[in-house]
Amino acid sequence: MKTIASVFWNPLEHRLRAGWRIVLQAVLFLVLLAIGSGTIQVFVAITGIILPQNVSIFAMRLLSPIGLTLGAFASLAIAGLLLDRRPFADFGFHFNRRWWADFAFGLGLGAVLMLLIFLVEQSLGWITITNDFFNDPPSTTLWNNALIMLVQFIAVGFYEEIFSRGYQLRNLAEGFGFLGRKGLYGLLAGWLISSSVFGFLHLGNPNSTFISTFNLVIAGLFLGLGYVLTGELAIPIGLHITWNYFQGIVFGFPVSGSKSGSSFIQIQQNGPTLFTGGDFGPEAGLVGLAAMFLGSLLIVLWVKQTRHNIALQNRLAQYQPPTPPQSLS
Repeated sequence: MKTIASVFWNPLEHRLRAGWRIVLQAVLFLVLLAIGSGTIQVFVAITGIILPQNVSIFAMRLLSPIGLTLGAFASLAIAGLLLDRRPFADFGFHFNRRWWADFAFGLGLGAVLMLLIFLVEQSLGWITITNDFFNDPPSTTLWNNALIMLVQFIAVGFYEEIFSRGYQLRNLAEGFGFLGRKGLYGLLAGWLISSSVFGFLHLGNPNSTFISTFNLVIAGLFLGLGYVLTGELAIPIGLHITWNYFQGIVFGFPVSGSKSGSSFIQIQQNGPTLFTGGDFGPEAGLVGLAAMFLGSLLIVLWVKQTRHNIALQNRLAQYQPPTPPQSLS
């Protein structure tokens, strides 16, 4: 009986083993995402009775991503309380001054890297600008769609990082902590496996290929770098938001295989797919990979500048049980 129980329960940590925690949180994540989005849709549908149809549609598109984000945060808080036995902040959300500085750096980094990708491809003649302030369908305004997509990409930045880095990477690191070197090997294993899951989750995207999937595994490592160096999700979330937004809405590239109907610049790509990523977008091309490597170097330099040393946060693989409250007697 003890042998069977030990498959599910870690008696030293007094909680479920890492694999079961990850599975249960994934189910909780999907359920609460559906509830969050569904609640917003019901609310908008009810208020839509007294609102003009175009206002109701705009509200639905604008608020649904917010519902998804709230659902993701709720799944993390519940899993932290019931499964992980750790405070919410320990998933990478210590909202102090340094956290917000890292977040701002991540936002700037994503925008700058995508600008560099655009300028490199344009200088090589691989991009032709065919229109500006492009909007489809014309019945809507570009600014409305740009705002909606900004909210959507903010939501994606938060809930994908919560799922892939905040929860999966940390729990995988703890699960493989037995590999030694004070959690270092466990952290590396969690980083690699969570990045691989991140890549494979995009297999069903439009225009997906083996190369795009492999490159998205690299993108997962790139996004996770700020987390394993700081223990916070600020850099990954900021980077994720602006990388996607500038890629699709500002410069008109496909975003992980999907083409936006609206963008400030409409382009036609003419260069070799191996370098540009073709219909999947820069993430599937060598230029995109080069930007990720440059971005990784800049993240390391940022951490060096703000922390005065560069070190992988092995503590992410070392579980610390909650401290029991002090008795007053």
